[in-house]
Amino acid sequence: MPVVSYNQQVPVYPLEPDETGNKYFRVYNFEGSLPNHSDLLIPHRKDHYLVVFMRQTGRRQWIDMKPYALKENTIYFTGPNNIIVKEEFERLWSTGIAFTNEFLSLQENAALSKLPLIQNPQNIHELLLTPPDIDFVEDLLAKISAEYRRPSEWQQRMLTAHLTVLLTYLSRLYTEQYKDSEPSADKLLLTGFQERINACFRELREVGDYAALLNISPGHLSEVVKIQSGKPAIKHIHDRQVLEARRLLFHTANSLKEIAFDLGFSDASYFNRFFKRETGLTPAEYRANIRKMYH
Repeated sequence: MPVVSYNQQVPVYPLEPDETGNKYFRVYNFEGSLPNHSDLLIPHRKDHYLVVFMRQTGRRQWIDMKPYALKENTIYFTGPNNIIVKEEFERLWSTGIAFTNEFLSLQENAALSKLPLIQNPQNIHELLLTPPDIDFVEDLLAKISAEYRRPSEWQQRMLTAHLTVLLTYLSRLYTEQYKDSEPSADKLLLTGFQERINACFRELREVGDYAALLNISPGHLSEVVKIQSGKPAIKHIHDRQVLEARRLLFHTANSLKEIAFDLGFSDASYFNRFFKRETGLTPAEYRANIRKMYH
């Protein structure tokens, strides 16, 4: 399976209409659902915007190759340009609102495309909510969900009205949580480090290797990455290796030895120990568990 870089073509998944037949707007409600196995661990883009209120999950996903451990009672949002990888297999409880560029191009929706949440200048994908925020968002999502299931000549205007309030409210939170300023040198260094891991994780396994690519000392790289991300630099490298290992275990029939070699491990037993240390399961146990879950 090829390495996925920022410049590589990845699948683009369209907004699929449900029984309402709406091609430009959709409401998703998940009550303890498992992720769709067809796009699990596959880097992809969506051709639409997605705003999700996550109520409960233990899942992790990557957006533009940055991992997000999804939190309860938190908003996550992506747009058509973002690369998404759903990594975990946990059940989730959430409500999502999806809408396309065609929806935004309607005259009554034109102003929505200018909102900070849609333009996302900081390339951030998570909004933390206070208890009052949660109540406000839950109330609006309930109104949108009810209107979505109530076809009438007023439906489009009502959906636009409720969505405008929701996206405006979330845009205010966005500007409060993420000040509109140029990214610092340290943030740019973290981004550069993550990009190089994504391109080189099979060949380069040590922090010092990436420090050399970035023309800085390993100590400085480790210090900046830990401060900016909250976890050690080596953990970023290991997380990317584990993500690829999960993909190969789930989507291929390759032997464990073949997968170990593909990921740059010269010894399958070392790969076995590495994977268990990082995930709590051996590669064989992980593969057996996901096959049992989806077959």
